[in-house]
Amino acid sequence: MSEKENTCEVRQIKYREALNEALREEMLRDESVFVIGGGIGQRGGSYKVTVGLLDEFGPRRIIDAPISEASFTGAGVGAAITGMRPVVEILFVDFTSLIIDQIVNQAAKYRFMSGGKGRVPMVLRTQGGSGNGLAAQHSQSLEAWYYHVPGLKVVMPSTPYDAKGLLKSAIRDDDPVIFIEHKLLYLTEGPVPQEDYAIDLGVGDIKRSGNDVTIVAWSNMVPRAFAAAEKLAQERIDAEVIDPRTLVPLDKELILESVRKTEHLVIVQEAVRRGGVASDIASIVQAEAFDYLDAPIEIVAGKNTPIPFNVQLERASVPQEPDIIGAVRKVLHL
Repeated sequence: MSEKENTCEVRQIKYREALNEALREEMLRDESVFVIGGGIGQRGGSYKVTVGLLDEFGPRRIIDAPISEASFTGAGVGAAITGMRPVVEILFVDFTSLIIDQIVNQAAKYRFMSGGKGRVPMVLRTQGGSGNGLAAQHSQSLEAWYYHVPGLKVVMPSTPYDAKGLLKSAIRDDDPVIFIEHKLLYLTEGPVPQEDYAIDLGVGDIKRSGNDVTIVAWSNMVPRAFAAAEKLAQERIDAEVIDPRTLVPLDKELILESVRKTEHLVIVQEAVRRGGVASDIASIVQAEAFDYLDAPIEIVAGKNTPIPFNVQLERASVPQEPDIIGAVRKVLHL
């Protein structure tokens, strides 16, 4: 539990329930907020994040759209430009390949091309990552696509607490936000305050304090990094686990401060290594904290392959706890 989670009375709820609460509370707070996507009405979404919202807010604010991602995403961009705050849900991040023009060429550039007079306060909620044997077209980690585009913010929460607080801030933000959840996190539970709260975008979190090595991870790699750190502790290796929570904006100072303390860095991403966010974070540390490093930076990443359907091959294609432990031992010369 992070330090902030200790400040209020909390209860244990699921990741998907925390997202549901964030949507409901923001819709009650601001009538310009609405949700649009496929199967989000009576079904409550394939991952049950929007359960009950149709009954409470009606079909004008919970819009169950046809399976035409380009059309309803374009509608969301247009609505945001005219002053609404849409939350557009795309079932799998893989399907965002169908909406690249709307997001990359329109939403991301509108504020700049309007000379700062226009804005696109829209959240694109989607989920990515491997798990459950959903095969190559439903299991990718594509955050680097959007990390690369100026004008977009990228959020990847790893806990129910972070999911709720970050989604609330994303909805209130005046820029387009790509909000990527993970299919294996929806049923995980964690402490979430009863009281209203929001987490500023661009503020990372220390999930576990340590002095020997820094492990930077996001999304579903955070619980794996934390579990690896707990096992390493049995060997008297004290790992610090840093969760950026938002990749854009990136809390680079939190990462640099940790590296200056531990002098060792392992970066863990589920996405394939080539062209990934981990490589960019490594370049930032190389440029700004090189003199503090006592060993080369290790990156633990997915294999350069489409995600297999076979569950055992799927597991072998993305980082697991032993991979993280091995990388830590390598940077510590053990």
